[in-house]
Amino acid sequence: MSSEINTHNNIIEMMSDIGKRAKKAANILAVANTEQKNKALIAAASSLLIDMPEILEANEKDIENGRKKGLSSAILDRLMLDDARIIAVADSIMEIAKLPDPVGTKIAEWDVPSGLHIERVRTPLGVIGIIYESRPNVTADAGALCLKSSNATILRGGSDSFYSSRAIHKAMIKGLENAGLPADAIQLIDTTDRAAVGEMLAGLEGNIDVIVPRGGASLVARVQADARVPVFSHLEGICHLYIDKSANLEMAVAIALNSKMRRTGICGSAETLLIDKAIADTHLEPICEVLLSAGCEIRGDEKVVVKISQAKIANEQDWSTEYLDAIISIKIVDGIDGAIAHIGKYSSHHTESIVAEDKAVVEKFFANIDSAILMHNASTQFADGGEFGMGAEIGIATGKMHARGPVGVEQLTSFKYLVRGSGQVRP
Repeated sequence: MSSEINTHNNIIEMMSDIGKRAKKAANILAVANTEQKNKALIAAASSLLIDMPEILEANEKDIENGRKKGLSSAILDRLMLDDARIIAVADSIMEIAKLPDPVGTKIAEWDVPSGLHIERVRTPLGVIGIIYESRPNVTADAGALCLKSSNATILRGGSDSFYSSRAIHKAMIKGLENAGLPADAIQLIDTTDRAAVGEMLAGLEGNIDVIVPRGGASLVARVQADARVPVFSHLEGICHLYIDKSANLEMAVAIALNSKMRRTGICGSAETLLIDKAIADTHLEPICEVLLSAGCEIRGDEKVVVKISQAKIANEQDWSTEYLDAIISIKIVDGIDGAIAHIGKYSSHHTESIVAEDKAVVEKFFANIDSAILMHNASTQFADGGEFGMGAEIGIATGKMHARGPVGVEQLTSFKYLVRGSGQVRP
């Protein structure tokens, strides 16, 4: 028992120290210039490429351990790194370096009758805690986005990506040191002890300003329930694709296939396909054929099962399930109103897409659905900060306060008011 108490006390002391060092680093970053931050990012991207053999070796340890633990194919896909993915991560960091520096940007300015001149300018949030699972690329993406927005970050990766995250973090630190910025600006918690997560959620004695979870529903739910600081997150990515009667068939087939099967384990993967009953006889079978040929399991309503012999009957739970796998639920709906009603009932408010040529239908879809991202004639898999021109993202937020949709550099800032006078006093 005394050993357990000592271990717990050690975790508390370690996390307290990490929080204090992060706050000091955040104060330095708050006044760091754009050139310094970009220099660190460019050096970090270069280090990732130079250290690629070491990173791949570390990732192979994680993959081997994951297979032994029986991780699903979707999780192993998120965990896996190869040359192309590391190059993509390095490219993403370079894109972040090219982005305009949000800190100090003037959002608005105006004069008031008293003669005061008021400006609203962007400021960093401070210290951002990132808790993630099986996503080693988050180590680089989160560190880079926080650095660009002058925030210090505390990273707590999952045990599945332990070795990969450490190797990537090492490259990020090289970038900071190259630019003369504090290494504590990007800290990685070097333990898999879950007590460390509890300390982060408690706020590290007021030193963490925001928590961002990246992982499965159980992780996000715990963070949302237990965090004593603001949280940017989405619980699930139950994304819908609606094929309207005005849709081009060839386009509908291509978008449905890509939305589901490009990468089934990401939060922007389509989980439910809705098809207008007016085109069920012409569009359903061609779409299902390409999905089945690609290895996708179909779970459909009664009308779908009658038309598609390989389809399994969907139950109520299927409409609210984030499969993160090669499975899709399909329902025939009564036009745009049926689609809106279904999405309104089952959506997680992440991403929804419509394939249609009727502009009035598209505008109705956009106006009546309250999700963070709405798309027209495009794959749901474009729900990504990099594809939005943000360089990368820390995650997708589905809440309505502060950040919504992809969380990039601008979303990692707050603002303050600068009020300039000439001796005014208030009567």
